[in-house]
Amino acid sequence: MAAGYLLSRVLLQFQSSSDDLLEELSAIARTPDGHLWVGSDEYLTLERLTPMGNGTYGGHKTFHLKDFIDLPETDSEIDIEGLDYADGYLWVVGSHSLKRNKTKGKKPQKDIRRLSEIERDRNRYLLARLPVLNGDIVPTYARSDDATDTLTAAMLEQIDNHNLLIEALLEDEHLGPFLKINLPSKDNGFDVEGLAVDGHHVFLGLRGPVLRGWAIIIDIELENHEPGRLRLKPLDDGSCYRKHFVDLNGLGVREVCLHGDDLIILAGPTMELEGAMQVFRLKDVLDHDKDMIWDQESGALELLFDLPFTIGSDHAEGLTLFPCLGYDEALMIVYDSPDERRRPEENAILADIFRIP
Repeated sequence: MAAGYLLSRVLLQFQSSSDDLLEELSAIARTPDGHLWVGSDEYLTLERLTPMGNGTYGGHKTFHLKDFIDLPETDSEIDIEGLDYADGYLWVVGSHSLKRNKTKGKKPQKDIRRLSEIERDRNRYLLARLPVLNGDIVPTYARSDDATDTLTAAMLEQIDNHNLLIEALLEDEHLGPFLKINLPSKDNGFDVEGLAVDGHHVFLGLRGPVLRGWAIIIDIELENHEPGRLRLKPLDDGSCYRKHFVDLNGLGVREVCLHGDDLIILAGPTMELEGAMQVFRLKDVLDHDKDMIWDQESGALELLFDLPFTIGSDHAEGLTLFPCLGYDEALMIVYDSPDERRRPEENAILADIFRIP
């Protein structure tokens, strides 16, 4: 497969030069007003950038999520892994994952002990919608005179240190065993890293687990429950979720976005691995009402292009549709652990724009 056709690059300028932001970009979304929204897996905030002309985005403004939704904890990371915009709402998802402590390379015995320590951050189990009005996140607003057309911030209801989705998946024949043994994300454990939304129809791409080479996308619908709370909407067959098994050449999902009725999938290695990153298209994903399995011979799943591969840097993480050079919809990609050449300024970073074949 040929490398992706790079149309252009865009400069993202921030007020901060913190590596926890610029080196950890994990999600991006573009709203119809032209603003870009980005998230870091180390932050409790969302960052908004405004088009400044000449391929530059700036006017950096920070929004603290605790101002709009009831975060379970005030100081632990959300591990933001996906952003999307749909019907007046900016949606955000955390990784829903456990983490194993890192080694520090100083005292071997302490490092051995640290590798046995697994931590759970309740904020990681976040799936929320946030109303966007005139480039700002607001708690609520009436979009019209119709009383039912009021947009409100809300999050999927949490329970027992996780949320209703994890509660449902605990008994799943494929995912339940990984959740019950508390397997961390970087050990091929449960790890949400992709979010795409159509209305309140939500697709969650999993970096892990990958089952004998098959990656998984969870397909759910949400509905209002109580003020500020969402719940899983029962589907036609009585279940509360569907699963799509996809052949991504052994890779896991790093991000997803809807392109019409198709799902664009950014794929990369699961666990702590360096390897290929590829972009796929899953066709007509909105048309299915049961669990599905898709191989590349089916004609419904196709590999679009490969991304450049640099060992130790440029890990593709964020994906959004973006108009560029006459193309109404190209793909903007941002990177975790960006190569130093992506930082022409201390507080700025370059994002890539690829043509959709």
